[in-house]
Amino acid sequence: MQSNNTTARNWGLDLGRATEAAAIAAGRWMGFGQRDAADTAAAEAMYDALNALDMDGTIVIGEEARHSGMSSLATGRQIGQGGPALDIVVDAVDGLNLLALGHAGAIAVAGATARNTMWSPAPAVYVDKIVADRDLAGALVPECMDAPAAWTLALAARVKRKQVRDLVVFVLDRPRHVHLIEEIRRAGARIMLRRDGDIAGALLAASPDKGVDLLMGIGGAPEAVIAACAVKALGGAMLVRLAPQSEAERAEIEAAGLDTRRILSCDEMITGDQVFFAATGITDGNLLNGVRYQGNKAETQSLVLRCDSRTRRHIYTEHFLQE
Repeated sequence: MQSNNTTARNWGLDLGRATEAAAIAAGRWMGFGQRDAADTAAAEAMYDALNALDMDGTIVIGEEARHSGMSSLATGRQIGQGGPALDIVVDAVDGLNLLALGHAGAIAVAGATARNTMWSPAPAVYVDKIVADRDLAGALVPECMDAPAAWTLALAARVKRKQVRDLVVFVLDRPRHVHLIEEIRRAGARIMLRRDGDIAGALLAASPDKGVDLLMGIGGAPEAVIAACAVKALGGAMLVRLAPQSEAERAEIEAAGLDTRRILSCDEMITGDQVFFAATGITDGNLLNGVRYQGNKAETQSLVLRCDSRTRRHIYTEHFLQE
């Protein structure tokens, strides 16, 4: 970063104000079945909060990579009132379907790093990944990406001093994961299946006290970069490889000169230790409580992470709303 003030300031707290604003705006749409309206409201609230900060921010991966249509949080957009140069990655609602249906686990997230230290996999849409907590940080090796799931689960069980049957693996409930789910079940591990919430799943796997040992499977490339900010700040482990799901995506990746065989670690996705992350619950979940509204008041619960100091803050905030 470009100044001493940058390294001294905990930008995670500033990001937390932005995720709180997004969560409060999005929470009003819970259960309405209107994904786009909820996403737009959250994105606009997050943009306003981020743009008020004294930073020279660039959104490295924006909302349009995950959702159709224009977004106030588009890739390449400059944000902030001037100051230290930061790379920003955001998702105003991780788990839009969860929010629209009133299900648990929707969160608002944002990450920040020093300028030019954040991997941008565009035009890739999907990546294959494994996420684990700090206990497995030294044991999760690139070979795990090609090994049978049973091999990786046996490794995790041995390092964690557990039986394989006591492991819990987070997997997105998608047709592409049919064989992976079968492998995990045959190995004897338990599975937490979720239709949505890729970033929340990575946070659960990387946190040492949430009861999830691993995340495995193919998810969004932008979500992987956001998750990498959190995983690195938590001291966890992450392996990622591009996994195009169509010939068109593969052709775009090849045209961009990206290597679909390369396996990246968390440190290769996010270089340096000036990494900040924040998440705020929108609907109740395993990770965070959702937004509570009462009259002109809202209550939020947030997680704020800082990599260089390895601090993990859980923040309860009471907001007075101007209707």
